[in-house]
Amino acid sequence: MDRPVTTGYRAYVMFVLVLVYTFNFIDRQIVGILAVPIKADLGLTDTELGLMGGLAFALFYTALGIPVAMLADRWNRTWIMTIALTVWSAMTAVCGLAQNFWQLFLARLGVGIGEAGGVAPAYSLISDYFPSNQRARALSVYSFGIPIGSALGILFGGYIASRIDWRYAFFAVGLAGIVVAPLFKLTVAEPRRGQFDRAETKGPSPTIRQIFGTLATKRSFWTMSVGAAASSMMGYGLFFWLPSFFVRSFGFSLLDASLFYGGILLVGGIAGTWLGGFLADRLGQRNRAAYVLVPAVAFVLTIPFFVVAITASTLVVTFFAMLVPTALGLAWLGPVISAMQHIVPPQMRATTSAIFLFINNLIGIGAGTVAIGMISDGLQARFGDDSLKYAILSGSVFYLVAAILLLVSARHIGRDWEE
Repeated sequence: MDRPVTTGYRAYVMFVLVLVYTFNFIDRQIVGILAVPIKADLGLTDTELGLMGGLAFALFYTALGIPVAMLADRWNRTWIMTIALTVWSAMTAVCGLAQNFWQLFLARLGVGIGEAGGVAPAYSLISDYFPSNQRARALSVYSFGIPIGSALGILFGGYIASRIDWRYAFFAVGLAGIVVAPLFKLTVAEPRRGQFDRAETKGPSPTIRQIFGTLATKRSFWTMSVGAAASSMMGYGLFFWLPSFFVRSFGFSLLDASLFYGGILLVGGIAGTWLGGFLADRLGQRNRAAYVLVPAVAFVLTIPFFVVAITASTLVVTFFAMLVPTALGLAWLGPVISAMQHIVPPQMRATTSAIFLFINNLIGIGAGTVAIGMISDGLQARFGDDSLKYAILSGSVFYLVAAILLLVSARHIGRDWEE
């Protein structure tokens, strides 16, 4: 699409992208609230739940992300996202048919295969719909799909599982995503690559060797990627395990747990995601390091509030204390993802994003969820139902690791920036 993009159409495109990303996270995170009835129905351990909720999804999601993104750097990104949305939605519905651990594990693999094409192409699309000085905010708005989708997955999944059966929750959200797929393809146009950038975008597309050669010179890429992955070990672990924590430690019903944590995610998640992008765009025009310093400070501030929230004995304290780390824990999304788009030329953006997502999700989703589950199983004999509380608390160290790595990134991001 070479014609000028109007402000209204740009807003519409962002709305549809957020809608698709919301379904991405509903389908990804709905197993967090459904873990309670799934465990009871299929007789799973916490370790098996962690494998199903994390590693099963992460295996193909991370492995296929890079080749799909390379295709997105060469081919129509809206077609790739349409196909991806259809596949992951269909496989989410298939999860509802599972009768044992391995059937559910394989169905979750299928969800990961579909979602491999859902995010990196969207990052690239947004960079071609919004100019440089608006990208952190635009990517923050796009990232609203994370708290909105996670909250809706928890709320909707908890309601359906409580009123009907956990299997129908998978059926409902999977079929809804299939309905959205043609709407996305028919109404979102493919923009011209690099239209807001000075960098030359003509000529042959870069090979994977050339892309890795470029990234090898960008130290900030690696420290940002591993730093984000460290935070995601805790972030994805919380998305998956906190509903079970509220059921076990506070005696919530499944529906009460979904309402309680869904509200925290929706309010805190949206506020923090927007604040991170706003501050990065505001401060980053004067100092590129702001794109990593803003989330680094947020991660450090997260830890004390998080400890208070998990150890509090009253629900009021837990609710308000949890709002803060939920917000601060997601403040990195807009700044870091925007920085990823700026440290490489436009024709490398989708693949670079996929390599970043490979590192972030293989470590974050693949290791974080199952690690907390294994720690919880190991502490079960000593702490009983509170074993999950202490397993979750032990993960807060990953926020400190993330902050340190982003502080290191601040030393290099200025020279890595592609003007």
